[in-house]
Amino acid sequence: MALASMKSSMEADIQDRDSKFSEKQIGKQGLRKKILKKGISWQTPFPGDEVEVHLSGHVEGGACLDSTRDKGVPFIFKLGQGEVIKGLDDGAATMKKGERAIFKVPPNLAYEEAGSPPLIPSNAALFFDVEMLSWSSIRDIAGDGGILKRIIKEGEGWATPRDGDKVLVKYEAGLENGLLVSKSEEGEEFHIGDGYLCPAFGKAVKTMRKGEVAELSVKCSYGFSRNVNVPGDIGRSIHPHSSFSIKLELVSWKSVIDITGNKKVLKTIVQAGEGFERPNDGSQVKVAYTGKLEDRIVIEKKGTAEEPFEFITLEGMLPANSVLHYEVELIDFIKEKPFWKMGAFEKLEACERKKMDGNALFKAEKFWRASKKYEKAANYIDFDHSFTDDQKCLAKGLRLLCNLNNAACKLKLGEYLEASRLCTKVLEQEPFNIKALFRRSQAYLKTLELEKAEDDINRALTIDPNNRDVKLVYKELKDKQREYVKYQADFFSTMISRMS
Repeated sequence: MALASMKSSMEADIQDRDSKFSEKQIGKQGLRKKILKKGISWQTPFPGDEVEVHLSGHVEGGACLDSTRDKGVPFIFKLGQGEVIKGLDDGAATMKKGERAIFKVPPNLAYEEAGSPPLIPSNAALFFDVEMLSWSSIRDIAGDGGILKRIIKEGEGWATPRDGDKVLVKYEAGLENGLLVSKSEEGEEFHIGDGYLCPAFGKAVKTMRKGEVAELSVKCSYGFSRNVNVPGDIGRSIHPHSSFSIKLELVSWKSVIDITGNKKVLKTIVQAGEGFERPNDGSQVKVAYTGKLEDRIVIEKKGTAEEPFEFITLEGMLPANSVLHYEVELIDFIKEKPFWKMGAFEKLEACERKKMDGNALFKAEKFWRASKKYEKAANYIDFDHSFTDDQKCLAKGLRLLCNLNNAACKLKLGEYLEASRLCTKVLEQEPFNIKALFRRSQAYLKTLELEKAEDDINRALTIDPNNRDVKLVYKELKDKQREYVKYQADFFSTMISRMS
């Protein structure tokens, strides 16, 4: 079919075909839909599903964008992953199997002011004739479409690894264009959560059973960076918005407990203890231990069951950055008084004390430990129903400080979702807290939630137009927005070439 003929056919469909179906708006951003043929089921695809469609399109009053129907080859893309323009993503998500519809996509859901020359001018609306042929469900591991998993081979049993466990995997990872980025030869061991190669590895293996083989589709925020150990020419090919395809096999794992959350202290249980009680923060403990270097040379041996050792400092005794192995036996402990046995004054006093401990640790750049102190401090005053009005006022101030300080720790630790959650808690109590708006905008920038970041930055600048830190984040936001517009334009060019 000639392009002009295809365009006139689409326009006829919009005006005449199945006129009993009225045009309706999808969402609140101007996307319009007219059903040409009803689907044969009630289900619609979910973000991350791989959808197969027939697709043709044209610019309103302008150029045609080719047609898959003429070639007889459907167009396949992953829903909600940015592989097509947002308007087409949003529209396809409303379709049932077998349904055919015309979508009018406004410029704000297409290519906005930038357009995509030479075919698409600035601020152009687009029309797409879409037929939903089928889709295959893929598990959204991260919950935001960043890691999509399809099982190739089922694993054994029911157990899956947990955070901190040491796993053995085999993998092959490449860019979407087929360029191989990294591949294991004999298998690789790593601790879940240590950021081995890319964040997707640690998240994916926690959903896998022994022997399972899976295919992962990974967005840039969970993928490889130029800093990974890959050849220089390949590293230079990794764009900030690159997506990856990874084949991953979970061979086996060993259960390990990450004591500090930063892989600096890992515990493998050699012999289980008795009962369920454990020392809490502040307990006095008695232990016997043996310390070894990584090459298993014994450097210390302290305490026995009869004469336990109670405290030690290694300052000045070992070379910097030594990796140590300790075999520890817990002999006895005395727990710190739990918060539910404390009165209101004791809780406030304990909260202030833990907060000050956290401040000292933050200044020493021990962010993980500082975060734990702020969490413990806030827990003391979570329930203030028995407090007096004055005590409730003190508790509110302490709670806001603990959450704000903890958000700063989470930003340093790269835990951006948790940082934004803590800032949101503060803003629910104090909507104009500029520190909370500033830190939440930083977290949103790191997770590429640019619209949310812009909202927080604008609110902060309304409160304090001369705030230097907020202005710097605003500049970073604008840089990322320009980069993303260019990335979308590149994606469209790729989509058109795939259709052609």
